[in-house]
This record gives sequence, structure tokens and C-alpha cells, in this order.
Amino acid sequence: MLTSSLDRRALLGGALATGSAAAFAALFPQWARAQTGHHPPRAAEALSGEDIALSLARAPFTLGGRTASATTVNGTLPGPLIRLREGQDVRLAVTNHLDVDSSIHWHGLLVPFQMDGVPGVTFPGIRPHETFTYEFPVRQAGTYWYHSHSGGQEGTGLFGPIVIDPAGGERVAADREFVVMLSDWSFMPPLDILRKLKAQPDYFNYRQQTWFDAPSGKPMSIADKMKWGRMRMSPADIADVTGATYTYLVNGQGPDANWTGLFHPGERVRLRIINASAMTIFNLRIPGLPLTVVAADGSDVKPVETDEIQIGVAETYDLIVTPGEQAYTLFAESIDRSGYARGTLAPRPGMAAPVPALRKPPILTMQDMGMGGMGAMDHRAHGSMSMRDGANAPGVELTPGVDMIAPMPVDRTGDRGLGLDDADHRVLVYTDLEAPEPRRDISAPSREIVVHLTGNMERYMWSFDGRRYSAIVEPIRLARNERVRFKLVNQTMMTHPIHLHGFLFDLVNGKGDRLPRKHTVNVLPGGFVAFDVTADEPGDWAFHCHLLLHMISGMFNVVTVRPLGGDAA
Repeated sequence: MLTSSLDRRALLGGALATGSAAAFAALFPQWARAQTGHHPPRAAEALSGEDIALSLARAPFTLGGRTASATTVNGTLPGPLIRLREGQDVRLAVTNHLDVDSSIHWHGLLVPFQMDGVPGVTFPGIRPHETFTYEFPVRQAGTYWYHSHSGGQEGTGLFGPIVIDPAGGERVAADREFVVMLSDWSFMPPLDILRKLKAQPDYFNYRQQTWFDAPSGKPMSIADKMKWGRMRMSPADIADVTGATYTYLVNGQGPDANWTGLFHPGERVRLRIINASAMTIFNLRIPGLPLTVVAADGSDVKPVETDEIQIGVAETYDLIVTPGEQAYTLFAESIDRSGYARGTLAPRPGMAAPVPALRKPPILTMQDMGMGGMGAMDHRAHGSMSMRDGANAPGVELTPGVDMIAPMPVDRTGDRGLGLDDADHRVLVYTDLEAPEPRRDISAPSREIVVHLTGNMERYMWSFDGRRYSAIVEPIRLARNERVRFKLVNQTMMTHPIHLHGFLFDLVNGKGDRLPRKHTVNVLPGGFVAFDVTADEPGDWAFHCHLLLHMISGMFNVVTVRPLGGDAA
């Protein structure tokens, strides 16, 4: 499941010779194309009903004058929009025309575990030229997405959006809606990227400097640089893979293409934002236009207004905006500020708004090293401290795959994301999210499971509790219907979006009986986040970091739910 190889020759090779500009344009599904008129999308542009056929293959994809072969669904990148209705049943027949195994996982959907689509965990995968039919009832509403869980294929285009209309109508009405799918694209195959990172972990970081600024704003001293060097860490380690190889896309289109959604001034417009990237956390804003968050990861939340959102890989947010008689730039800046995805909302075709300049790259602080509230202290205060030797983190195996243990991790649920502390406008934090009304299904957990997010950046190794996923790693065992708190402690200096398959968990953010539901959560460096979950879905469920190369490298495990009376130790 984690080591199957992508066919590099097919990615870069001969299928390109027959392509043409018209063929490349046809690669985008109708829902993803820039609008040329104000007519709402036709229902026929989405796949809907009880029986849906999906075909996995390769097709030529061009970007910036270069061409490669993308992994597509029904011949398009992104894949077709699947539009369902809460309460219906659906059968999705997926035919694999690739020459390697493939799969589709329905991210965030509550399905029987045999339908979850993770090879080696819930089913064997879909062999070349075979068809697998996923069949399940639709038990929820909201914005979700689907992607491959095989061989890095989601990094080459195998993903698409899912919109599920609520049986009783939307809680917050809108006059118009757009699906906005953010992604990253490289002409270097994902497993080639991984090989380069294993050989040189900062291979794609072109922003290494000889004179870093300390959090105090003063230049970092030579002594402090040497201490960072002895710890084998860099304060510029924000993203593994950067704009040096990635182009950042909106609905499959690069910044120069300027995807455009048209509106009538004064309309309430719903933006269904999906981060479908392989490795990129985005900071999303629309300068001059407040964003009202009405749903997170498909679940409704009490509307909250903000100006910027850090959206982790695999998260979704539904936003309501009310644009006026002008164009607006939809700007999704990569977390390390090495590039951006860009689109436009406009009242008329051909309009554009100024594109913001990339902001200064963020620098890691002592807080990101797990030094608690000492982020403003001089680096020399702890520069001589070993980052793992003698450290106390019960449950962590101090293997070669662990290069640091955060001395004093703190709850960072209410913190802004990396680089956003000094933003002079509102930034959404997890403690802003709450369910729209009190929930009766919330109860206290019976036990806590602490999961440490661990890694060694120099060796590019990632794991849970110091143990990379393999057949000998024990799964996390839960008894059916027990209520459990997961505490995720980030022992690394990178942000990790963690996803639990099969469940919508309750984010522990101080909202009492209004805890918001999510399926993916960003865990900031040197901090922890907690969520509660009721283990009411029997089966084996993948649990992993959604940074693709972290998952492939071993930050993965299985949560096994067994009937009461079974082994839940």
C-alpha cells in the first residue's frame, strides 16, 4: 500500500505525441473551467444518481509550456464533480485502465470499512483493467473529495470533489456556488521527489540564507547559527517540497490561467474550498472581501467571519462571500511563501484584480521547537539543549527516525498557523469553530490515547511514536462504541495534517456541547491538539499524516474497532 511504484515512463512518456492544445483544454472538467457567462452550472455537469461510473487512466497535461502524462478520472484533472444527496444510496463502479494497481478513497465520508478504499487495509486495491464497485448509503451532507490511496497517484492528478446536498436544504442559503480545488503539480513524479528528499532533505528549499533573523527581529548570531547546526535543524524548514518544483493550481489551472468565477454584485456566493494538494498547506485570503466560514470538513459550524484561513492538506471549508461591483483575487499562498495559486471572482469576464506580493517567508521559533511559551526568548537560552537525548516522552521509541523531542509542548489549538502571528487582519483558528447548536451526542471520553508525531528531517523519516508503519507495528485498538480522546503531540518542527478515516471526530476546542466535527486537523510544531471520537464504526481504519510523502515514509497506522468484549487494550 505504501510502497507501490508509480510508472515513471508513463508519467513522462509517449502518450504526449498525439496531444494538441484543444486536447489539453479538454482535460479540465466543465465544473472547473473559467466561466464565460453568469448561467449557473447545469446539473448534468456533475455525476449524480445511484449508479456512477468512473474510469482511471492517463492523459496529457500541459502547464507553462511543458507537458506530461497525468493520472485522470474520466479523462479529466481534477476529476468530475460527484454530486449526491443525503439519504440516497450510491454505487460507484471504478474501472482501472492504468498498468498499475489503483484505488479511490472517499475522504471524510462515513462508509463501511470495506468501501473505504485503502489497499492493504480495507481491500486489495483495483488491479489493472479491472473494476471495483463501491456501494454505500450517503449518511451526511457537505463538501468532501476523493483521491487515490495508491503509489502517490493523488500527486499526479487522481482526485476530484464531492458535494452532498442536505436532505433538508442548506442551513445557510447562497445565490451561487463555486467549487475551488487547490492542488500542487510537479513534472517530477512523487516518488522521485521522495528519493531526492531522502538524499538531501532541503533539496527543494532554495531560501536557505546565510544570515537569519531571530524572533526578536535582530540578526541571528554566529553562535546561534552553530547551535541550530548542532541540532541539525534549520529555522527555514517550513515545507519539504516548495515552489522550486511545484506549480500551485486552482481547479487544475496555474496562476497565469486565472481561473474566474462570475457573480452578480450583491449575491451571496458559497465557495467550497478543498485542499487536494499532495504536500502543500495554503494560506487563503481574498483581499478586500471578508470570508464567512459556514462549514468545516463538511460539517456546519456557527458562521464566523475572518480574513484568512490556513487550510491543511485534505481540509475543506465552505465560505460565504458577498462581492461588490469589482474583481477580487482569490489568493492561496503556500505556507513557506515560495509560490501561490490564484483565481478571480468578477462580475464580468476578462476582469482581474491586483495579485498580492508573496509575503516574507516565515521563520521557526522556540515555540515551534516545543519550548512552550518561550517563543520570544533568545535562542541562546536553550541552544545547548540536546533535542532528544535524555528527553522524556513516554511511548516514544528513540529510534534513528526521531531527531527531537519537544521539551514543553503546549496546546496550540487556538494558535494561528506558521507565519501568521503578525498578520494585521483576522485569521481563523480552530477555537473559532463551533457547532451551530448544542449537540446531544457529546459525552466524556473513557480514556486518552497519546500519539506522538515523530520524525528525523535529516534522514527524511516520519512516524508515529518513533515507529514507522509496517506489518509488525501494532494497530491502535478500540472497543466498539467506546468514547476515546486522541491527543496528538507534535514532536517535530513541521505542521502535520492528521486524518482519521471512517469517522467525524469532535475537536476539543473549549466549546462544551458545541464541539465542531472534523475529519482532518493541523497539528502545529511543538504543540498538541486533541479530539474525541466514538468508535461506532467497526473495522480497520487508516490513520495518517496527509502530507503524501510523510505518509509514504511511515507516518501511518491503523485504528482497529472491534465489538465490545474484544481486545481493546
